[in-house]
Amino acid sequence: MNTAEQLHPQYVTDEQGNRVSVILSVAEYNELLEDLDALAAVAERREEPTISHDQLIADLKRDGLLQD
Repeated sequence: MNTAEQLHPQYVTDEQGNRVSVILSVAEYNELLEDLDALAAVAERREEPTISHDQLIADLKRDGLLQD
C-alpha cells in the first residue's frame, strides 16, 4: 500500500492558492486503484469465518493441493 510520502503529487490551485486537483503519474494512479480494490475485498470479507493456519494446511493436504 502506498503512503503519501511515496507518491509524487502535483497540485492544481485556484486563484487563491487553494489546492483543487491532484496530478499523479499513471503508474501511481494505477497503484492507488489496486490498493482500493484490495481494501474493498478485505471489507467485503470482514464478516467471513476464519480458520487456523493448521486447519488450512490440513484442508489443502486433504484436497491434494499441498503435499507433505
